[in-house]
Amino acid sequence: MNFHFHDSVKQLGVNVSCFVIDGMKNCKSIDEFDAIRKSYFDSLDINAISQKIDSSDTIRGFRELHSKINCSGNKFVSASENLMAYFVKHKSLPSINLIVDIYNYISLKSELSIGAHDTSAIKGDVHLRLTDGSENFLPLGFAKTTAVKKGEYCYIDDANDVICRLEVRQVEKTKVLETTTSCFYIVQGNPYTSSSYIESTAKELMDLTVRFCGGTVRL
Repeated sequence: MNFHFHDSVKQLGVNVSCFVIDGMKNCKSIDEFDAIRKSYFDSLDINAISQKIDSSDTIRGFRELHSKINCSGNKFVSASENLMAYFVKHKSLPSINLIVDIYNYISLKSELSIGAHDTSAIKGDVHLRLTDGSENFLPLGFAKTTAVKKGEYCYIDDANDVICRLEVRQVEKTKVLETTTSCFYIVQGNPYTSSSYIESTAKELMDLTVRFCGGTVRL
């Protein structure tokens, strides 16, 4: 599997690092990581997180990207902004499974939008390109496909299936389960996030995932 980053999306200001981790062992949770996550959550100031949602350059950068392609508004909120809003409301994040909990933890810390996709469900290569309107999109948690309009930036496999719409919504096809052993990871920023920051965040995600789930990283 290869990753193709199309110039039309680069020109919008999307900034991204992608990699694969093979040979992982996923599970519901483990006490050592849960303790790390809880300690971090306990250290956070809810009011400060709430203020960041409206003052962070990173969050503003995602909103501006969406405006460029006429996808602004409450329907199109970056995954990291959604996590921050969820944390403000609940003072925690939901526990899904270990792989997902690790990348959500890193996303909340970094404000970058992060996702993982089961590679066994991906057909061929992944393309980060602008849509032409013909793509298949089945959002995570939905039973029926929904339309994607022309001109959105999406991660799309060779079956013409969207695996991530913008950095907003993942899909049923590639969702990470406890049986997942290999994932294609996306760590995405915008014009306000430097490549070095994205790469250092990706490295932290790789290290923490391999520490608790095992596996081998390939770029």
